[in-house]
Amino acid sequence: MSEKTLLDAKAGEEVTIKALNNDGDADLRRHLLGMGFVKGSKIKMEKVAPLGDPIKFKVKGYSVCLRKDEAKNIEIE
Repeated sequence: MSEKTLLDAKAGEEVTIKALNNDGDADLRRHLLGMGFVKGSKIKMEKVAPLGDPIKFKVKGYSVCLRKDEAKNIEIE
């Protein structure tokens, strides 16, 4: 069974970050951590762009847009 990622979250749903899977990309990991995507953080999916990319999330009180290829690296529970 594969892990759930931010791509699996539904609009309006609040989830908790379980882990970051960066596939060896240290720059992406540093970028996500700097924006507040850390283990245990609560994330709320706000909405998806009309063509499906990017996706708007609320993290630590502010809104952040991530592309699908970035969001797929964040495991949730």
